[in-house]
Amino acid sequence: MRRNDHRAHGHPSWWAFWLHRVSGLLLALFLPLHFLALGQALTGPAALDGFLRFTDSGLVKFAEWGLVTLLALHLTGGVRLLLIEFGRATDLRKNWIAGGFGVAFAVGLAFALALVG
Repeated sequence: MRRNDHRAHGHPSWWAFWLHRVSGLLLALFLPLHFLALGQALTGPAALDGFLRFTDSGLVKFAEWGLVTLLALHLTGGVRLLLIEFGRATDLRKNWIAGGFGVAFAVGLAFALALVG
């Protein structure tokens, strides 16, 4: 019986695969909370106003930053998969991966700065 070779776990593509999957799972866990917030709008203006007051807390602002960062990570992971599926396999793939995650980090940082400023 052959054992798994764990040398690939240090490769940037493995980390990109892992981040794409984890960001997708965390975004899926966020959806019920989002639907709950939308449901407050259907309940009435008072319930929505109470929920919106809750969203002014620092913890929720931090969670919003995390959400935007997860969205950016998941988007760049998806673009990476499209490049792999429809693009040519080149030596530049590592650069595309690093650039994509750099853009995702920059988007999250820009959002965090917008929350603070």
